[in-house]
Amino acid sequence: MIRVVLVDDQAIVRTGFRVVLETAGGIEVVGEASGGREAVDVVRRTRPDVVVMDVRMPGGDGIEATRAIVDARVGPGAAGTAAAGGLGSSAPLGGDAVDRQEARVGSASTPAVLVATTFDLDEYVFGALEAGASGFVLKDVEPDEFVGAVRALASGRAAIDGATTRRVIAEFTRRRRTSAVEPSPDVLTERERELVRLLGEGLSNDEIGERLVVETSTVKSHLTRITTKLGTRDRLQTVVWAYRSGLLP
Repeated sequence: MIRVVLVDDQAIVRTGFRVVLETAGGIEVVGEASGGREAVDVVRRTRPDVVVMDVRMPGGDGIEATRAIVDARVGPGAAGTAAAGGLGSSAPLGGDAVDRQEARVGSASTPAVLVATTFDLDEYVFGALEAGASGFVLKDVEPDEFVGAVRALASGRAAIDGATTRRVIAEFTRRRRTSAVEPSPDVLTERERELVRLLGEGLSNDEIGERLVVETSTVKSHLTRITTKLGTRDRLQTVVWAYRSGLLP
């Protein structure tokens, strides 16, 4: 069962999302929040797999909540910290640091964040990407696509195969100032570069393994080495790096 928390300041939107997800089967909405600070507390208590986050909420705290959740800083005592206005200093969610990059998406200890927005090219969305969101959907998306994005994140895939997310990544990488210490594609082996290109196609670990004719465990090992070499936090950030570096067109 996939555990989901819904964060939106409009109750009618949360209700609609709940109906769509729970009707699909295999998905349980374990909590709701109407703002970022409340979301941090709900995530701490419910330990979901996926958080569906509206970042355009009054106060603009959806981005800070995304950062706190993705950075695994939501833990015991987080509610008090959030209430004091310090989302960024919450205690850790917990979980082993080993293979943290692979575990980050779809892990019960470090939930994946799916941004649901009415604007596909918007500064709030770019801010959420910078904060570590793993995918994006528009609020008027077809129900099946919305459910598919939630399932993708819960199964360890960043939702990077949708047209919306591809546009957001491309625009984000165009706007973002490139770091002077940006890793070159040369730091990766040819096999690793090939794997990153497949990530850019939105393939799952199993699908990448089939394409490369290797075990899924081997794909995971490659991904861990890749994120370590690049200093990226997860699959989506690795794809963002690939666009910036020219590895993806």
